[in-house]
Amino acid sequence: MKKTLTVCPYCGTGCALYLVSDGGRLIGVEPSVTHPVSRGGLCVKGWNAFAFVQHPDRLTTPLIRRNGELMPASWNEALGLVVERLQSIQQRYGHDSVMFCSSAKATNEENYLLMKLARGVFFTNNIDHCARLCHSSTVFGLAETLGSGAMTNSIACFDQADLIFVIGSNTTEQHPLIGTRILNAVRSGTKLIVADNRRIRLARHADLHLRHKNGSDVALLNAMMHVIITEGRMNRPFIENRTENYAAFAENLREWTPERAAAITGLEAGEIVVAARLFAEAKNAMIVFSMGITQHSHGVDNVRCCAALALLTGNLGRPGAGVNPLRGQNNVQGGCDMGALPDVFSCYQPVADPGMRQKFARAWGVADLPGSPGLALTHAMDAAAAGELQGMFIMGENPLLSDPDQAHARQALQNLELLVVQDIFLTETAVLADVVLPAACYAEKEGTFTNTERRVQRLRKALEPPGEALADWEIICALAERAGYGGMRYSGPAQVMEEIAALTSSYGGISFERLDQHGLQWPCPDAKHPGTPVLHVDHCTRGPGRFSPADYRPPHETADDDYPFVLTTGRTYFHWHTGTMTRRSHLLDREERSAFIEINPEDAGRLGVRENDIVLVASRRGEIRVAVRVTGMVIPGVVFIPFHFAEGAANALTNNVLDPESSIPEFKVCAVRIRRIV
Repeated sequence: MKKTLTVCPYCGTGCALYLVSDGGRLIGVEPSVTHPVSRGGLCVKGWNAFAFVQHPDRLTTPLIRRNGELMPASWNEALGLVVERLQSIQQRYGHDSVMFCSSAKATNEENYLLMKLARGVFFTNNIDHCARLCHSSTVFGLAETLGSGAMTNSIACFDQADLIFVIGSNTTEQHPLIGTRILNAVRSGTKLIVADNRRIRLARHADLHLRHKNGSDVALLNAMMHVIITEGRMNRPFIENRTENYAAFAENLREWTPERAAAITGLEAGEIVVAARLFAEAKNAMIVFSMGITQHSHGVDNVRCCAALALLTGNLGRPGAGVNPLRGQNNVQGGCDMGALPDVFSCYQPVADPGMRQKFARAWGVADLPGSPGLALTHAMDAAAAGELQGMFIMGENPLLSDPDQAHARQALQNLELLVVQDIFLTETAVLADVVLPAACYAEKEGTFTNTERRVQRLRKALEPPGEALADWEIICALAERAGYGGMRYSGPAQVMEEIAALTSSYGGISFERLDQHGLQWPCPDAKHPGTPVLHVDHCTRGPGRFSPADYRPPHETADDDYPFVLTTGRTYFHWHTGTMTRRSHLLDREERSAFIEINPEDAGRLGVRENDIVLVASRRGEIRVAVRVTGMVIPGVVFIPFHFAEGAANALTNNVLDPESSIPEFKVCAVRIRRIV
């Protein structure tokens, strides 16, 4: 048997594991005992990370739509057709008539290369990836307040915290090894505050559980900071020496009394006061958040408030204290770092800056690069639906299930003149494509992922891809060659990383040779730098930390007489994202077979429904049928549906209204009605 060290392909925790193979087939996994993140552990998805790799559904040959049917084709024909039709669309409608969608499942090298293909070969900044749907508000909010849109600390810092404040993160299900780390800290004496209206597992171990209404986070956080200021519990030396705009910020909080916030959040004023005092009294306090905070029409304001709470109490720049967004996918941090975003090159260097454009144009051997920011993914879907975007190239994502308002997403994709999907399975999105390109999965290629704590790690090839499938980087380079560009001839991903390091200061000291079993955390500016476990130690990346006031804005859609329940969505422990991989893993699929809705017992009684009844759930955008789970996990008036299941797609219901600054959709709050069917 052969063991190959690599990185788990699921959440952003970045656990290391060995793929165990025998005779060219994967037969299991083993955790890395020495890894600083997973420390010899894996969650149930990690233990089954081999199960989908050799599933019979894997794509093995390119497919081209002929007479309405997807039919096998040669690579030569498929690549030629993609380039010919993309170029034809651009000749007729302009460079920005096409959109490139990169992937948090692909490697850093592949995200960089697709960014290079879009900008350097097809001359458009229309490139984005799924960070737009999960953490674009984090990138915007933390860049504004701290200067870097990433987790400020290392996962190991949870062991050194005196208090952990988890808001908008079901950590034990979404990031299980980090959830375990938090639970272990609590058992050792760390205090825990959980703000989540679902009674998640972490809440059962919390010193204080705040079950506030969906979308009222700004009111809660503003009131907590009001209490800290009025009681004189802020860190004055830190504020004076390391921040700016405090006076205006404090003035904005003057009216945010606990009583005012209680009326909005549904909490008792006393609960808010207790939370504020607990946080302010802790010597080292860590804030943890995820998509429960970010996926709102006011997601950036939520992030601003989290940053402000850390600045107000001086909880920044040291172990055990910081602002820690937990990334949802295995390489969503890397996708952002590599510039798979419409307004920046790698390392967040703005495309609008002539000096940056000249730098990349010179390195890529092209005359010029486009300077106007491109379309965000969510705006691109609107443009496609409106007939303003004609072509889309999607690598490793499944927007038909992951985007809000499924009917709108379907209309957008079907309205395109050309849809190309590059993936490992024939996903719900790929079924609609004109051309499907078969890709290698994580176990079948080399490259790097960057986890939620900014740790850049190598994945290593354990076996060959099935059939004619190729690594994403190989396909991208072949497309560039077909388009007449000779600047993507690489010996392998290691050479791509050399180019990334030369153009990306935070990755400047990173090379395959330096990425041993444990990787390196950026910023790592040169070949002798050991990496950076904690950001903002002496000063914030932007200089002084900025207090950015945020006023409460309610969710775009609230319950009413026609739609009396508030729906929120999320993940379960056994499945991940749109289920493309986990639902093809026998054990995981066995544990959670189909969609369900959590309903509070009081609401179940009023609706006349019982456990396992089938109900019709409808919003203003669509309807689905799901089975009932009667549970105290949710409060009265709120229901929860996971979004993994195509046959009960939660995103048939969700609202595609966007945050005006980050363009992230409001997945976490929409109004629905429920009717018993069986």
